[in-house]
Amino acid sequence: MLKTFIFGIVSGVVIAAGLLYFVPAVDQYREASLISVQANGGNTESFHVNLPHDRIVVGAADKDAIPASLQWPRLSILGDAQVELFKIRNRNDVVIGVASRISGTGAASGTLLEWTLHLPARGTLYANLQRQPDDAGRRSGKLRAGTREFAAMTGSINERFVRPDAAQEGEVDFEGRIELVTALVGSPERRE
Repeated sequence: MLKTFIFGIVSGVVIAAGLLYFVPAVDQYREASLISVQANGGNTESFHVNLPHDRIVVGAADKDAIPASLQWPRLSILGDAQVELFKIRNRNDVVIGVASRISGTGAASGTLLEWTLHLPARGTLYANLQRQPDDAGRRSGKLRAGTREFAAMTGSINERFVRPDAAQEGEVDFEGRIELVTALVGSPERRE
């Protein structure tokens, strides 16, 4: 009886492993990366967020939360911190991941603007940007860390907000677009 029970357990594990091998439970599709090669080495890639359609979460002390049921803590230590979560799109307007944007000022940290882009099939990028935009309305910063495909990369990231007057016909509730452009190059110092 005990031998039959053990044989049944072992057979079940072997059959389940075989099924998972030949019929994968998840067949995740990877969208092709749209990367342009720079003349001086490295590559550049652009991403964007269509507002308000790609906004998932907004949390801030002085703004309405999204979703409306989100209760942002009213703590003085948070100051004017704002946290946003977006769907991130490639230049073909296909959703390829999620991005978070954290901004605020504080006595300990000064001004803060951070982007984290998570592309599930490729890895994650983390960058700090200058808080105040330049005369052209752009913010620039440096890639601080990356995972998987971006782990051995260094470079910059630029943010630009495209105004609603650039809306295409038929986009009634277009609030604008946030464009992110990365310029990355492989760095031997960051390889493990």
